[in-house]
Parts: sequence; structure tokens; C-alpha cells
Amino acid sequence: MSDTATTTGRPPSVFVPSAEALATVLAPGERPPRPGALSASLTFGWRAMLKIKHVPEQLFDVTAFPIIMVLMFTYLFGGALADSPRDYLQFFLPGIMVTSVVMITMYTGVGLNNDIEKGVFDRIRTLPVWRPAALVGMIFGDVLRYVLAALVILGVGLALGFRPGGGPLGVLAGIGLLVVFSFAFSWVWTFFGLVLRSEKSVMGVSMMVLFPLTFLSNVFVDPATMPGWLQAFVKANPVTHLVAAVRAAMAGSTDATNTLWLLLWSAGFVVVFGTLTMYRYNRR
Repeated sequence: MSDTATTTGRPPSVFVPSAEALATVLAPGERPPRPGALSASLTFGWRAMLKIKHVPEQLFDVTAFPIIMVLMFTYLFGGALADSPRDYLQFFLPGIMVTSVVMITMYTGVGLNNDIEKGVFDRIRTLPVWRPAALVGMIFGDVLRYVLAALVILGVGLALGFRPGGGPLGVLAGIGLLVVFSFAFSWVWTFFGLVLRSEKSVMGVSMMVLFPLTFLSNVFVDPATMPGWLQAFVKANPVTHLVAAVRAAMAGSTDATNTLWLLLWSAGFVVVFGTLTMYRYNRR
């Protein structure tokens, strides 16, 4: 007899299910439908945003870092390269927006590598969902960071005197082009996040790639002022095409050639590095 029966003097009440109830519980029922590719990807994207909620320091690179970049380069180079920092800002702000957002794309690979080291991805791979969902969702979550960084830079620029000739629609078009390229470029870092052994290695390799791409471009000065051999690299640089397309959109015009190159580069990054990423991911 249980302790309850001893103290109360009454036998404990025991629930005895009927045979029909047991048959209903034990019978195999219908499983819930398997989530689709988009649904699973959005769920993992929400997971990425929840990580920001619990570790808000992650937003430092999309808030404080862009502000520092805008202020530093505007007042450092503005007087030397233009009549005034405000005049230089009209040329410079779309470029520094591109630089800041493209540089934070590397955190996609860093976060992926961190999840792998902690064993999180081993658990995710066992789930009955579309296999690329975790990777696609991670990049979806990072898109919020890209948009936030772009808006922070735009806000600082407007406060300093930047006036986009294209108005709100031109600004939205420019940010849209930037997000498309950044989403595609993030697949480069997912591949590095899978093949490199530590997050420090991912950051080191990322910086080796990003610094030449962002600084040897048309972000800070007109490429026509550069030596001929350097102009050849700058003109072939995908960041150069991106900056030119974003500048044109924010100015209220359209640069069809650079926009086409931008879209081709974006498609190439997704096809090449997306394929390599999935091949490596399936064989881990």
C-alpha cells in the first residue's frame, strides 16, 4: 500500500483506461505532414534571429561598426578627396554601405562553424526536413542583419547631409540589390564554414578575401585615378559592379551594365558555392 493510503486511510484512486481507450492510444495514428522546404528554412531563419535576441552583442557589427566606418572615412578622406566631407559623402555613402554589409556576410560562415563545433548541426541533420533548410534558414536570418546595417548607415548618412537623388524608391532599390548580392555571397562563407576547422580560421580566410575586394574597388575613389594594372582588377571586381549599381539606383538612375554583372555574379556564387556547400554538407 502506498504512503498516501497509509496517511489518509483510503486506497489511492487509480485510473484504469478502458480497452477502447487503450486501442486508440496504441494504434498507429497519422503522422503530421512533413514541413515543406520554405517552411523549414523560415523556421531555421527564426532560430538565427532568436540567437540575436539571447546574445544582443551580435548586433555590434551591424550597428556600431557601420557608424564608425561612416564617420571615420567621411571626415578622414572628405576634405582631401572632395571640396568638403559633405560633398564626398554623396559619392562615398553607397560605397561604404556596400563595404559594411559585404564584410559582415562572413559571420554566416563563422556561425555555421561554431554550430558544427558544438555538435548542433549533427542533431539538425537527423531531423526529417529538407536537408539544405538549416543552411538556407541561417542565411535568411542573416538577411535581417544586412538590412539593419544598411538602414543604420543610411540614417547616419542622412544626419550628416547625404541626400539620395532617387528618393525613397531609389534607396529601396539600392538596398534590394545589396541584399541580393549579400545573400548570394554568403554561400561562399557557408562553404568555408564547413571545410575549415575553427571559426578563427574562417575569419582569417574571410578577411584575406574581403579586404582586397572591398578596398581595391570604386568604394573610396574613382578607378580612373588608379594605375592601369590596378584598374583591370577593379573593373572585374564584383564589389565594383555592386557599388556602381547601388550608386545609380540611389541617384535615381539605372546602370544596366553593372546591374547585369551584379546579377550574374550573384547567380554564380549561388550555383558554384551553393553546390559545393551541399556536397560537403552531405558528406560530413
